[in-house]
Amino acid sequence: MNEETPFQRLVAIVERLRGPDGCPWDRRQTHRSLRPYLLEEAYEVLAAIDEVEASPEKLREELGDLLLQVLMHAVIAAEAGRFTLDDVINGLADKLVRRHPHVFGDAQAGDAEEVARTWEAIKAAEAAEAEAAGEARPAASLAARLRRVPGGLPPLARAAALQREAAAVGFDWDSPLPALDKLSEEAAELREALAAGSPDRIEEECGDLLFSLVNVARLAGVDPDAALAGANARFTARLEAMERRAAADGLRLEDLDLEALDALWQSVKDGPSRETRGGEGFPSQPENEAHRHQSKGGDP
Repeated sequence: MNEETPFQRLVAIVERLRGPDGCPWDRRQTHRSLRPYLLEEAYEVLAAIDEVEASPEKLREELGDLLLQVLMHAVIAAEAGRFTLDDVINGLADKLVRRHPHVFGDAQAGDAEEVARTWEAIKAAEAAEAEAAGEARPAASLAARLRRVPGGLPPLARAAALQREAAAVGFDWDSPLPALDKLSEEAAELREALAAGSPDRIEEECGDLLFSLVNVARLAGVDPDAALAGANARFTARLEAMERRAAADGLRLEDLDLEALDALWQSVKDGPSRETRGGEGFPSQPENEAHRHQSKGGDP
């Protein structure tokens, strides 16, 4: 008799939770009701990746929570007769083999960039074949590819995804420097909008400036979400350090004028403390454990 694998055990647990004698909370979940949990768990994984050197067990736990979301959606779909978990797994396996002919076939790939180009070419061929066969799948036109970029992505991530699709048809800068010139142009237009005092135009130009900055980051090989997350963390740590330094002198930040606050900011920013420099050793943000527990995509 074959011993049950850890994955089989997990699937059986999820199926029991969804079964007639299972958990009332799990049983009432739908694809739509689970949407916020899937997004939250993905962000939890991203946060754990940033701390993996200090706490690898945290990433292990969060990957498990994300896997639970996948299993819940697969089991719900199977209950409705749409597809099974085996369909999901086999579909992924077939796709990986098909899109890696340099590993599972006779094709050659010299570097990662060539692999990416091959991947995109295979995706385009698959879409064209599906369209020719009359399948309900979008064609490989740019418009169709842009529509496939999920609307639910955070704006920075969606901007980068849209720019990658445009780049796939050659509509892109050659390097970060021309994109940086465009950023300066957008900053000048925002300055004009601020001078004109038009709220609608100010909002539009702010959006253009942010979009251009994402372009610079993408072309420089920087994840804009990760870059902004790092800036948020540095800003938070520096403000906290400012508050501690002020408190040590018997002062409150609220009682200082802007000049004094700026001087304190510079002293913290230029100081030797690692907590204000970002990167390794940076303090993680406190987590609301009660909220986190209740918002998980498993039992409340």
